[in-house]
Amino acid sequence: MIAIGADHGGFILKKPIIDYLIQKGFEYIDFGVFSDELPVDYPDIVKNVCEAIITGNADKGILLCGTGIGVSIAANKYHGIRAALCTTVEMAKLSRQHNNANVITLGGRITQSDSAVDIIAAFLDNEFDNSESSRHARRVEKINKLDTK
Repeated sequence: MIAIGADHGGFILKKPIIDYLIQKGFEYIDFGVFSDELPVDYPDIVKNVCEAIITGNADKGILLCGTGIGVSIAANKYHGIRAALCTTVEMAKLSRQHNNANVITLGGRITQSDSAVDIIAAFLDNEFDNSESSRHARRVEKINKLDTK
């Protein structure tokens, strides 16, 4: 299950991404917004997407705002969320393979629709190398132990 959410700045990318999810047979939960007519505070959307992942109702998340930066910062405040702002296919691929990112963020004002779909495809088509000998697994485990609260 994929949780997806956007504020008004990321709304433009949501439809082509959802169309891709449907075409590929992914189940998804859409946490809004459903129009770009009114401004929406992205932390509210981020909360819903991240809580869906934390509670196990979703496996991965897609968050969209104007640049992808705000939703990335907000999502990474949640324990257990590893959000990656990806602007290229390679970044999306490596965010999964090396960092075990479970949320991808993109910017509706800086990412073209066709590029966004390719980036999402790379994110969803790649898996994390969590073998015992993986240097990436060791690093992600160290990230998981970070807690400054």
